[in-house]
Amino acid sequence: MFDIGFWELVLISIVALVVLGPERLPHAIRTVMKFIGAAKGMANNVKDELTKELKIQELQENLRKAEQMEMKNLSPELQKTVDDLKHSANEVQQSIAKETSAIQSAHQSVSQNAQRKPVEHSAKAEDKSDNQA
Repeated sequence: MFDIGFWELVLISIVALVVLGPERLPHAIRTVMKFIGAAKGMANNVKDELTKELKIQELQENLRKAEQMEMKNLSPELQKTVDDLKHSANEVQQSIAKETSAIQSAHQSVSQNAQRKPVEHSAKAEDKSDNQA
């Protein structure tokens, strides 16, 4: 990656030890390692998302090509591939619909809970005022 050899690492370690001191060096190393880990994680996430998007785009292009051919006189292998693509597209649409409905129901339950809480607080306040009187 950086093409750093053993002696370069030794030199960097000695300079870091002299500059930071033995008390702050472990904390600095942990901080740098966390930063590097987070950067690698973000890079992997971006790479995975790009790969998924490219696959989806390729599937869409294959479907367009098949539609342009009007899906007539397709070989059995190609017809099976088209059927698989349609099935995969339907599964993706169904999973998106399920996630959307789950999010909507969660949003509704949160808003209902938010509406109920002021009523509970006012009931508690009435109980306290009754007890004080």
